This record gives sequence, structure tokens and C-alpha cells, in this order.
Amino acid sequence: MFNIGDKIVYPMHGAGVIDSIEEKDILGEKQAYYILKMPGEVKVMVPVDKAEQVGVRNIIDKTSADKVFSVLSQDETEMEKNWNKRYRDNMDKLKSGDIYEIADVVRNLSFKQKEKGLSTGEKKMLVNAKQILVSELVLAEQSNKDEMEELVDTKINNSFMLFRGNEDIKTSVVEKFIPFNGATSNTADATNNN
Repeated sequence: MFNIGDKIVYPMHGAGVIDSIEEKDILGEKQAYYILKMPGEVKVMVPVDKAEQVGVRNIIDKTSADKVFSVLSQDETEMEKNWNKRYRDNMDKLKSGDIYEIADVVRNLSFKQKEKGLSTGEKKMLVNAKQILVSELVLAEQSNKDEMEELVDTKINNSFMLFRGNEDIKTSVVEKFIPFNGATSNTADATNNN
């Protein structure tokens, strides 16, 4: 049983605080509900007697938050090449409510977005997964949303550069601006003619 003021996670919605416990009569059935205050001033009602069954849990502690950052700092795990299967696998990870699985989805989809781009469905999934992850880290780290989003992005960007190497990126950027086919650029020609 959770209490008013407890910081909890409701899978697929993120982390929030139990604002109150109220008895509601819904469709003729009286039942006690946790009223959860979620990010963005959203309130969610969860039946008290089904909270654990639907995956409501306490937020992670500082040690677990450090482990989440470690997951974000690792190389991506292998993902299914088939879009539909990959989407279902990632959705299952999100539904699990496991913070490490959610971090895995955020990192993997972020890597994929940087390499090849994402479909509309996977872009939405990444945004949702990142919101869920950040909402819990904000409460665990007693931070704010902007700082936590920046920290998550930094961890992912650093691991992407570490594991994907920046040589491909450097080469493609350099080739875009400096021709290597023996031709000289117009700027160089203009400078030499003066």
C-alpha cells in the first residue's frame, strides 16, 4: 500500500506523486483510488487494490539512478531489423515499467535516430519513453526536467560518439565542405587569383 506523498511510477505514464486517496463511485461500484499528480499537471486515478497488479511501484533511489545513467552510457543492444517486431519489443519494454528497460529503449532509438532516422511511430515512442525516463529521474535526483533532459541527451550523445566513432561523421562533414576529387573550391580559386 502506498501513502499520500509517495513518489511512484505508473507504467506508460511516468513518475508522479500520490496527491490523495479518494473513494469514487464509478459505474455503481465504490472503490478507493490513488489520485496521482503526473508531469504536466495531469492527474491519473489508479484503483488502490489493483495498483501493484498494473505495475505501480516506488521510484528508484540514487544508486539505481546512477545505474540508469550507466545504461545510457553503453552501446546499443541488438534490435530486431523488422520494424513491426522491433516496435512490439520496445513497447513490451515500456509496458514493463522497468526503468532499465526504458533507458535501453531511449538509448537504442536515439542511436537509430542519429544513424538512419526513425519512422513516425518510433519517433513518438522515443518521445514517450524519454518523458517516462526523465520524469522518474527528476524525482530520484531531486532535479528539474530541463537539467535532466540535458543530462540524458549528453550521456546518449557521448556514448554514441564513443561506440559509433566520430570518424564517419567527421569524414562526411569534411567531404561536404572540402572536395577530395582533385578539384579546388571556388573560394580557393578566388583567393589564388588575387
